[in-house]
Amino acid sequence: MREGSLEAPIRHPLDWKSADFYDEAKLDAEMRRVFDICHTCRRCFNLCDSFPRLFDLVDESKSGELDTVASADFKSVVDACTLCDMCFMTKCPYVPPHEFNIDFPHLILRYRAVEAKKKGVSFADRELAETDRNGKWATLIAGAANWATRRGSPLRGIEEKIAGLDENAQLPKYASRTLEVEAAAAPPARNEAGPAKGRKAVLYATCYGDYNDTSIGMAALAVLAKNGVETKVVNPHCCGMPKLEQGLIDEVAEAARKVAEAFAPYINDGYDIVAPVPSCALMLKFEWPLILPEDESVKRLAKSTFDLSEYVVDIARKEGLAEGMAPIDGGVAFHVSCHSRAQNIGQKGAELLALIPQADVTVVERCSGHGGAWGYKKGNFETAMKVGKPAARQIQGAGKKHVVSECPLAGLHIEQEIETLGGEAPEPQLVGHPIVLMARAYGVTGV
Repeated sequence: MREGSLEAPIRHPLDWKSADFYDEAKLDAEMRRVFDICHTCRRCFNLCDSFPRLFDLVDESKSGELDTVASADFKSVVDACTLCDMCFMTKCPYVPPHEFNIDFPHLILRYRAVEAKKKGVSFADRELAETDRNGKWATLIAGAANWATRRGSPLRGIEEKIAGLDENAQLPKYASRTLEVEAAAAPPARNEAGPAKGRKAVLYATCYGDYNDTSIGMAALAVLAKNGVETKVVNPHCCGMPKLEQGLIDEVAEAARKVAEAFAPYINDGYDIVAPVPSCALMLKFEWPLILPEDESVKRLAKSTFDLSEYVVDIARKEGLAEGMAPIDGGVAFHVSCHSRAQNIGQKGAELLALIPQADVTVVERCSGHGGAWGYKKGNFETAMKVGKPAARQIQGAGKKHVVSECPLAGLHIEQEIETLGGEAPEPQLVGHPIVLMARAYGVTGV
């Protein structure tokens, strides 16, 4: 039996419309097949908490093998998975086209889909996943919303009991104006002679970029305009990542159809689609085509989508960037987010930062531990802090002025982890995305 595959990894479409996908006996058989291979390999012991939990179940069982582990105990393994894809992308030697055909994250997704179909998703979790609706309302009352959700707020204890959000977790703030409104009010002047003047791009605002931190989108618009790119901001619907984490594949598919339909006219008109948040880019480029493999609009959108850092680096390579960037002082500790790595495009954020004069970049390629909404939940937050501690130590030890991650939620989590480390060294300043530092180097204020 060969170990590892000489061919490039591939992922199979999800067979989520078939009855077999939801058959509990067949799911259990597949869980046992995959878990037994994982147990005998154990290369992934130092990734997320799923694998230590699995290995502890086996080691503490009567036989010391998987056959005496109860199927009901598999849920603890499933609950620890954040769908970061790092086991598939970086560790497992048995991913397709290997004959073992291991896709651990999609197996976990199947388990959650079966669980959601059988038991449903809790009211609190369903409401938390409505990021579009929540964001639209929260921006209207941003001051009150941010007061209510800040650490130390008297309401956090109530939120923990009702919504399951750990009262010690630092939650993202809401903007008082959406990115779409802000961009319409102050559109950056496009450099008609910019090196990439033939390009047209739609910035997919995303929920976080539209409702939480608009500086990322405004910086992206400014940098693209400086380089001659004609840009628009569009946010037709959430990418569905929060619902994917809950196993609600049919609702993710509906989101994919809506977004693909909304972007189709722009693609027809020659626009590229640019996503500033890695998780959202991953959904458009990879997850949606596996959920709807026969949908031509979804496939076309996937081929037209770029991660923001990927897009700027592509401009730099093909047309060259506009001159005029000033040096960035103090250096940058750059965290490579898991969903950036899962796109298999290389360290594009680090490459973008290297384009800034004297950026002095230290790359940290360790998981932040946050795992989206997972890391905010009571029962998960302490694990999230534990998993992300090595990344925080590396960043603190780098001694740089700025810390930045392409995943804004990972950045917030790392900032909180650095706070817990203590020490006399000054804490680095958190920046929302590498594009923000590039915009500052170009002299853009307010980002």
